[in-house]
Amino acid sequence: MADKYNAETIITETQKRISNAFDVFDHESNKTVDVREIGTIIRSLGCFPSEAELHDVIAELEEEEPTGFVRYEKFLPTVTKILLERKFRPIPEDLLLQAFEVLDQQKRGHLEPEELTKYLTQEGEPFTQEEMDEMLSAAVDPDKNVILYKDFVSMMTFDDSR
Repeated sequence: MADKYNAETIITETQKRISNAFDVFDHESNKTVDVREIGTIIRSLGCFPSEAELHDVIAELEEEEPTGFVRYEKFLPTVTKILLERKFRPIPEDLLLQAFEVLDQQKRGHLEPEELTKYLTQEGEPFTQEEMDEMLSAAVDPDKNVILYKDFVSMMTFDDSR
């Protein structure tokens, strides 16, 4: 009996978080959000899908005839499943630090904004200019005009218990 109660509580709490996140972007209060906001909503819930994974989720959420909007009644069960299965978890802090250390070939403890921009827009799954601008606004130390990556990684890592 206790296990069933705990499972129901976890599901209820998870769905409450999803509902609250969805409502932030439901600007018309009509239980729909712009499909372009789906990635932001999912990331705000502590999930970090790749762009390809995000496109798959959006394809699952969209109507047969895409309207540019996603309905809450389709969003809730899909995202509940994603959260309960702990899909798209963030990369652990130590792995992120290792990645930055590989990029920091001179072992300075920081990267120049131009260096990070080059790596993130020309390699792998490239960031858009808008994504780079957003990241750099959070990452660049305003006093030194460099990215102190240990501070940045600490600031950006989510608590896995959420």
